[in-house]
Amino acid sequence: MMILKTRFLKPITLAVALATSAHAHRAWLLPSATVLSGENKWVTIDAAISNDLFYFEHVPMRLENLTAIAPDGSTAKPQFLNTGKYRSTFDVQLDKPGTYKFAVVNQSVMASWEENGQTKRWRGSAANAEKEIPANAAKLQKSSMNQRIEVFVTSGKPTRTVLEPTGKGLELVAETHPNDLVAGEDAKFGFLIDGKPAANITVAVVPGGIRYRDNLKEQQFKTGADGKFTVPFKEPGMYWLNATANADGSRASYVATLEVLPQ
Repeated sequence: MMILKTRFLKPITLAVALATSAHAHRAWLLPSATVLSGENKWVTIDAAISNDLFYFEHVPMRLENLTAIAPDGSTAKPQFLNTGKYRSTFDVQLDKPGTYKFAVVNQSVMASWEENGQTKRWRGSAANAEKEIPANAAKLQKSSMNQRIEVFVTSGKPTRTVLEPTGKGLELVAETHPNDLVAGEDAKFGFLIDGKPAANITVAVVPGGIRYRDNLKEQQFKTGADGKFTVPFKEPGMYWLNATANADGSRASYVATLEVLPQ
């Protein structure tokens, strides 16, 4: 799996990406297509954080922590990466048949401790936390944040290799394939938190196009004890799915862009 690494996203970027209210900023990945046929097709993916879903008007999403996974589990190679004023973009050649997964995964740690009678605070990537935070710090308090933003694209017949969970953070379990969603049919999903069922968390599902309507049309669902839930997609279009889980000083969020096709 390829991971393009640099510094963790700016604090404000993470904060707006986690928000879910009607007037909040939302993070998303938007592909030029989710289902393609033929050989060696290309897909372009936009990455942004905005008020109105799938409309560029706030800030671009940074691509430093982008991963691209091919249908066989190998690394796919994003090309022509670019970050502009309102959005980032990248292209991928779909040179293998099956389902690809594109994800931006951010992990951060916030900590405070007492040193020489003064309170010290630190925030940064999980990778740097161990060397930046004193192991024997007095009155040490730490919290972690894991953010995963995903989209799935299929060339030819859908496959399931990229749908296998990693066991880290909040992850979608797709009983119904994300590239096999049809209006008028229920989709069965679930969530895992660090590999275990994420019970009793709220999942928000919002159709795109909110710029052009007064009603957000947000649906909310609760996961069961097994972490599962069902979404009745009534209309075709692009949808934004978001969930957040909190436990033991950690916070994890998940976002996916899903396309529902007409019957």
